[in-house]
Amino acid sequence: MVVQDGEFARRQGRVHPVPGRVWWHAVVGWRYVEREGEALGGRGWRAGAALVAAALCGALVAGTGGGRAVAADAGRAEVAVRLAASSVIAPGVEYRAFSVPASHGTAYGHLLTADLTERRVSVGLLTPGAVAAREPVSRMAVALHAVAGVNADFFDISEAQHPGVEATGAAVGPAVSDGVALKAAVPAGQRFGPPLPPGTSTRDVLGVGADRVARLDRLSLSASATTPYGTVRVGGFNQYAVPVGGVGVFTSAWGSASRARAVCGTDSDRAAPCGKDGYEVVVRHGRVVSGSPVPGSGAIGRDTVVLVGRERGAAVLRRLRPGQPVTVRERLVARSGAVPRFAVGGFPVLRGGQPLSGLDRVTAATRTAAGVGGRGRRLYLLVLDGNAENGSGLSIAELAGVMRQIGAVDAVNLDGGGSSTLVARDPATGQVTVRNHPSGGAERPVPEGIGLFSRS
Repeated sequence: MVVQDGEFARRQGRVHPVPGRVWWHAVVGWRYVEREGEALGGRGWRAGAALVAAALCGALVAGTGGGRAVAADAGRAEVAVRLAASSVIAPGVEYRAFSVPASHGTAYGHLLTADLTERRVSVGLLTPGAVAAREPVSRMAVALHAVAGVNADFFDISEAQHPGVEATGAAVGPAVSDGVALKAAVPAGQRFGPPLPPGTSTRDVLGVGADRVARLDRLSLSASATTPYGTVRVGGFNQYAVPVGGVGVFTSAWGSASRARAVCGTDSDRAAPCGKDGYEVVVRHGRVVSGSPVPGSGAIGRDTVVLVGRERGAAVLRRLRPGQPVTVRERLVARSGAVPRFAVGGFPVLRGGQPLSGLDRVTAATRTAAGVGGRGRRLYLLVLDGNAENGSGLSIAELAGVMRQIGAVDAVNLDGGGSSTLVARDPATGQVTVRNHPSGGAERPVPEGIGLFSRS
């Protein structure tokens, strides 16, 4: 099945039709034709169209009837995906629009594909310069010279349950930029976003290693504070929530936001009241300089770390006195053993080409997702237009199906709704522009994004 792109453009209401171009239909239940594990695209789209059309004919002959292809495994909530012809953003980076007829109506979206075998292409963290800060994706992309990017992890967007406490804007999961760990994951009960699928964690990430291979991984915090009274396990690293009874460390990467949120909620209930038993210790050049029963705010110097404890952790920190030595060590440990150069949090929806069990099939929303194909050498970044308030959008189960259809073997769901944003450089002007329609008509400031970079 093919559709003239003028028809699709008119549905989009924003793309000018180009006569003679054709869109091809990835039929429900089938993957695109693959070559060495990678979804066919770009130069191979015509061959893909022919083979998919042949598959469609076979389905109709087999008796699916009514001129409509039906998935053999429809229970997996997979959907048909219409992809536009791609446009080259930079060597190894392509952009295209797509449409998805789904359970709540047709959703429209945008897709970036990065070929990591292209040595000029790299993947990096878009950041406003601090963990607890937010900026629009487009602004971060321009400032860091990315050619394209999308928003990333869910984040601490509101503290309505804790009057008087400032929302930090910090992300839920781990973050790594240029090989440097910036933060670890909050406890599962403290996260924002839809429920986690069974077997997943706030520690799950999408990462890219020094080997230039993208993969789904899990980053766990290994940290400690050595004091005159012994070594204390540290359970938080630049996190907006410290585990109950634990100690968290804040570094200069945190920024200037208040640390008061760190002692609010519990490991199982984000909305639980703020703890009354907290304590903060400031350590500069390896020695205690001050302590306070109230977590503070303000920039943290590069020669300084701040320890925040709650309950039992607070009791440990209260023993420390100015001048005493304290040594803090922290690192993120990857379950795969691969050291990431880049990583962002996101919960898995697709592993080994199979959607995870327990994915929500009912609630449709505007989505952002990232997927990996081609044995880790192809990265897919997907964002829907922000029209879920009108009844369209995708369920999490449908999103997993779409990611599989476009060629991903593994995929994570990222922050959606008003956060969903995809930007890409305009080849004609060189300017980075927003390609999707964000909910509410404007970009939402977010704490981080996935950036695609291309060396000249």
